[in-house]
Amino acid sequence: MRSLSLLITLTSLGAKGVAGRDEPSILRRACPDYTSYSSTGHAPYSGGPLNLPFQRPAVECRTFASSAVEEVIDNVTSRMVDKDMAQLFRNAFPNTLDTTIRWHTNGTSTATTSRKTRRDSAQWQGAQTFVVTGDINAEWLRDSTNQLSGYQALAKKDKDLYNLILGAINTQAEFVIQSPYCNAFQPPPPSGIQATSNGQKDTVHPAYEPSVVYECKYELDSLANFLALGNEFYENTGSTEFLTSRWYLALNTLLNVLDAQSQPTFNDKLQYVQNQYTFQRETTLGTETLNLAGIGNPLNRGTGLIRSAFRPSDDATILGFFIPPNAMMSVQLKKTANLLQAVGGQADLASNLQTRGENLEQAVRKHGIVHHDKYGDVYAYEVDGYGSRIFMDDANVPSLLSLPLLGFVDKSDEVYQNTRKMILDPDGNPYYLTGSDFHGIGGPHIGLQNAWPMSLLVQALTTDSTSEILESINLVRNSSLLGLVHESIDVNNIKDYTRPWFAWANSVFAQTILKVAAEQPALIFGDGAEPYVIS
Repeated sequence: MRSLSLLITLTSLGAKGVAGRDEPSILRRACPDYTSYSSTGHAPYSGGPLNLPFQRPAVECRTFASSAVEEVIDNVTSRMVDKDMAQLFRNAFPNTLDTTIRWHTNGTSTATTSRKTRRDSAQWQGAQTFVVTGDINAEWLRDSTNQLSGYQALAKKDKDLYNLILGAINTQAEFVIQSPYCNAFQPPPPSGIQATSNGQKDTVHPAYEPSVVYECKYELDSLANFLALGNEFYENTGSTEFLTSRWYLALNTLLNVLDAQSQPTFNDKLQYVQNQYTFQRETTLGTETLNLAGIGNPLNRGTGLIRSAFRPSDDATILGFFIPPNAMMSVQLKKTANLLQAVGGQADLASNLQTRGENLEQAVRKHGIVHHDKYGDVYAYEVDGYGSRIFMDDANVPSLLSLPLLGFVDKSDEVYQNTRKMILDPDGNPYYLTGSDFHGIGGPHIGLQNAWPMSLLVQALTTDSTSEILESINLVRNSSLLGLVHESIDVNNIKDYTRPWFAWANSVFAQTILKVAAEQPALIFGDGAEPYVIS
């Protein structure tokens, strides 16, 4: 690790360390590796009971800068009563911008209209943004969408953020076009960043190009998140600049995958039909590969549901009709239809998307809602169309707990409330983990002793109960002793965690605080406080 004094010297010479600007290689080498940097505390400390450290990298080492984000940080933290909570927000809200924007270009040009038309139909043209998940130099479609979500409300007033998110949409479109079954991607060729190997031995069909793809686990939510990134951008900015021919090509590619993955294991003549996607990995972990030679367990005909081979945890599904991403996809298909209708483009396509979304919603309610002897009608986590179902939830989003956040149900919905009681009960959810120091939903990805702070944040985001909100965010604060939200925590030892730096979790924490600030400001600003709403 290089010293900060070297950074200061370089800064005085005019070096800048922000994505999209001139950044001499000597400065990049001088900046400490953030995984190591975030593993220890740094001054100034919060001064609260936990005395949480300040964990933002030096200004010169941050990967992107936004004055609008800095303004929100100042406005929110200056009002917060809890100094430790304020420090955690100060570190968490800009964490994605500070540490994970590995490549960004605005794609600006003074080209003529005819040249613009050519750019519109070519690879890697226009604004582009490569967002890594954190300590792995690869972009997950799901993670990057969620990492950027907290900045969407600022994009209309901050042109830099606008171009950053526009670039992320364009880059994701290229990934979907090239390998729609894959979940994680290498740096784009124009970035000049070296691709890396995930170190696994996989046999995947359809085959993919390793220089493009980091990992190729087919997860339905990855494609839903691609749609969500554009829909949220439009909702916040009113811009349709991302609706290029490349985006439409990505959309059509996505729809082809949905059609292929809606097919059952056996046709109407009860003959086995090979699925378009198979995945096998040489591994000792059953969650890392699909059984039956990479096919997965059989799925029945006539459900209207879409198969997902893997969960957002990157763990294999047991029953391939995975309910949360089907619910999410139904919402995003209808939102995309509304977007296309609003801009007056491709009426047939908009109608197709609307019908798909409505049919998928009906399928989720028909096959996903099942009766539980203790909790009544609930949403199952996974089903197969044969009557089998799995009762559980996982911390990673989309989850059953997150159904209101996905826009699929209102949080007061009776079936959702029954489901919520089930998955927040150790007797109803085998992955609701509790111990002497921590509790929450975990999942098979880490093991049976680690709950994920993200699940507590989703719990806070899906309730109006002040006591539940406070308990959830305080547990996250108390388990974030390095001033950052971890991936998972040992329920019997909060000092035992996975990943000191997990940008997605930090983004969800910041979004939770901003929601509380807008809707229940007294909880964090004190009695009589006025709401704080980003405008």
